[in-house]
Amino acid sequence: MKRILLTALLAAGLLTPAGPADAAVSYPDLAAAFDNIGTSPAATPAAADLDGSGHSLVAEDLTAAGWDRGRVITVDGAQLRLPTAAPGTPDNVVADGQRIRGRFAGAALSFLVTSTGAGTDGTGTLEYADGHTQDYRLSAPDWITGPGSRLTVAFPRWNSPDGPGAVPAKLYTVAVPLDPGVPVTAVTLPKASSSARLHVFSLGTRPTAGPWTATWATATDDGLAAGPWTERTLRMVEHTSRGGSQVRIRLDNAYDPGPLNVGHATIAVRSAGAVPVRTPVTLTFGGRKGVALPAGGQAVSDPLPFSVPADADLLVSLYVQGTVTNAPLHSVALQEMYTTADGTGDHAGDGVTFPSAGTFGFWTILAGIDVTGPGGAGTVVAFGDSITDGYLSTPDTDRRWPDFLARRLPGQAVVNEGISGNRILQDAFSGYPDGRTAGVSALARLNHDLISQSGVRTAIVLEGINDINSGASAGDVIAGLTEIAAELHAAHVRVLAGTLTPIKGCTCSSDAHLAARNQVNAFIRDNGGVFDGWVDFDAAVRDPADPEAMLAAYDSGDHLHPGDAGYAAMGAAVPLDRL
Repeated sequence: MKRILLTALLAAGLLTPAGPADAAVSYPDLAAAFDNIGTSPAATPAAADLDGSGHSLVAEDLTAAGWDRGRVITVDGAQLRLPTAAPGTPDNVVADGQRIRGRFAGAALSFLVTSTGAGTDGTGTLEYADGHTQDYRLSAPDWITGPGSRLTVAFPRWNSPDGPGAVPAKLYTVAVPLDPGVPVTAVTLPKASSSARLHVFSLGTRPTAGPWTATWATATDDGLAAGPWTERTLRMVEHTSRGGSQVRIRLDNAYDPGPLNVGHATIAVRSAGAVPVRTPVTLTFGGRKGVALPAGGQAVSDPLPFSVPADADLLVSLYVQGTVTNAPLHSVALQEMYTTADGTGDHAGDGVTFPSAGTFGFWTILAGIDVTGPGGAGTVVAFGDSITDGYLSTPDTDRRWPDFLARRLPGQAVVNEGISGNRILQDAFSGYPDGRTAGVSALARLNHDLISQSGVRTAIVLEGINDINSGASAGDVIAGLTEIAAELHAAHVRVLAGTLTPIKGCTCSSDAHLAARNQVNAFIRDNGGVFDGWVDFDAAVRDPADPEAMLAAYDSGDHLHPGDAGYAAMGAAVPLDRL
C-alpha cells in the first residue's frame, strides 16, 4: 500500500509521482479540475448533463434540501464544502487520474461522489508530506439505481431533457482513513475503468478527535420520527459513561430528505423526570444559539465548560423550529423522554417549569455527547443488534450490557451503537422514511456509527444472529465479520468479536440456525488474527446443562434476548485487559 518516494520535490508537491500517478494532469485544487456540469435550473435542463444522456440534478431541489452553493456540510464528522459554481457551470470532476494538490490533515479524507451509467470504483493514490504514498479504493453506487441505505442525501427529482421528473437522485460520501500525524499534499483520483463515470463534487477531512471522547451515543435505525411536530421542545435523557469538564453535543439529520432547524439546544444534569438539578445551559453552534441541519448533514456544538458526572443522567433539550415531518431516530431507547405541546415554542432553557405535555420512547436528532477531561483511554464502541441495544431489559434503568461494562471502567468512555434487528449483510431500513427500524446493514453503517465516533480506539462487535435467523450461511456471516474487522483495522480501531449467544427454543431458530451459530462461534474463538481478541458472550449466558440454550436465570423469556441478569453477565464477561 505504501512506498517511499525518492525526491524531496514530490513531498513539496512540485512533481507528480511515478507509477499510478505518472503523467497525471495536476490541479491546484478540486474546483480547478471540474470538467462536468451536473446541476441545472428546473426550467433549463439543457444547461447541464451529468450522465451523458441529458440528465442532471435540479438546482432548486439542492437549495430546498439545504445544500446551497458554497455551504460547508458536515457528514460523518468530515467537513465538505459544496461547489460554489452556479447552475449550468462545471461543479464536479469525472475521475480519470487527475492529481489534486492541497493539504489534507486529519483522521480520514472524505469524497462527496456519485456514479452515472452504473456503480463504479477504482484505485487512486495519496501523497504525504514526508514522501510516502498510500493507495486507496474509491467506490460509488449509481446516482439513480444505487442503494438508498448508503446515501448521504437524496433529492426528489432529476432534470431530464423534458424537465424535472420524480426520479430520486443520490449523492454518497466515501471516507478513506489517513495516516495520523502526516498531512496529505496531493490526491490522485482513480482512473476510469469502465463506461460508467465516477463524479467527485467535494473533498474534505474528518479531524482527529483530539481530547474528545464520546460519553454517550446512539445509532439511527429509521428516518421517520412520530411527527409532524410544530414549534415544540423535546427534552431527552442520556446516561453518561465517562465524566468530563467540557461538553459538546452532536446533532444528526441522517437520511432525512429535508432540512431541519434547531432553534435552541441546552444541557443539564438530571434530577428526576424532566427536572434538571440546575437551570439548563445553552449550547452554541459557531457562536450562534441555533443551527440549521441540511438533509443528511450534521452539526457539532461549540465546546462548553460544564461538569459532566460519570454514570449519571443528562437532559438535552432541543427546540425544533417550524414543522418537522421526518427526523432520524433510534426507536428502542428504553428511556422515557419529554415533549411540550405543538406551538408552544422554545422551552429548552426551562428548569422545574418545563411544560411537559407528553412522553415518548426514542432518541431523535441527538446522536452523541462528547466530553474532555483528565484521564481516559479513548472510546469503546459496542456495535451490534438488539442484544447490544438492550432489548427487553428493564426500561429507565440502564441495564444493557454496555451499561454494565461502563460501570466496570471508571473514567473510560463506552457508547452503545446497537440497533435492534440489525444484520451484517442485509439492510432492513432502506435509507428512506419507511417505518422499518432495524437500520441499514452493519457494513453500510460502519463509518457513520463506529469509525467516526469521537476518540474511538476499540470496538466490540456482536453481530450475526439476525443474519443466521434470516437464512444466511455461516460462511457469509464469517465473511462479513472479516470485512468489518478489515475496515476497522484500516481506520486504526482495535476489534474484539463477541461470540453469538444461545438461541435454542426461540421461535426464530431452527436446527440449521443452531449449527450455523456454532460454526460462527468456532471461527470467532479461533480466528487466526482476524480480530484483536474476542469476548465469550456465549459462555457467559449459556446453560451448562444444555449449551445450545440460554440459562433460565439469564433469559428474558423469548430464548433469544437476555434479561437484566443476562445482560449483567455479558457486561462482566468482557476482559478489561483487552480494551
